[in-house]
Amino acid sequence: MKLSRPRITPMEASEWSEEQKKMLAPIKESGPFYNVLGTISRHWEAAQKFTVWAYHIMGDTSKLAPREREILILRIGWLCQAEYEWGQHVIFGREAGLTDEEMARIKEGPDAEGWSAFDSALLRAVDELHNDALVSDATWAALSEQYDQLQMMDVVFTVGQYNMVSMALNSFGVQLDKGVQGF
Repeated sequence: MKLSRPRITPMEASEWSEEQKKMLAPIKESGPFYNVLGTISRHWEAAQKFTVWAYHIMGDTSKLAPREREILILRIGWLCQAEYEWGQHVIFGREAGLTDEEMARIKEGPDAEGWSAFDSALLRAVDELHNDALVSDATWAALSEQYDQLQMMDVVFTVGQYNMVSMALNSFGVQLDKGVQGF
């Protein structure tokens, strides 16, 4: 972790407003309640808007297959050295069908041995967006062989979303959730 303790601590349920209780209590009751949600809930107006977009990226309205989405998220999390992001998305990556070997290879990048041409192009898009804020023509063309326009947009949206999330996690000092391993 870049920070050994939080700069902004996650809200406790006892701190929630009535409005927060309506939204957060069902989440907490139905499964894990992540430190990231507890932390961003301190800025409630932003949290409400953030979660709408986050649910697009991680939900059914995204046009990306879960495995491909997780490749993008894990790579940007690695490039940003966002250990919280990496740890959470290793779990989600496994659920989406990524192997431990593939996730280790994500750290090596698009030129690591064993990637399909398409997976390599996904990783290269992340690197290009991270380094240049632009997907190159060559990478765009490679992805466009399998992706339609909406999927191409969701590649950029996903990487951009998790670049911002990585910045927030690192800067706020969001600590790993119980049972989640980092790098």
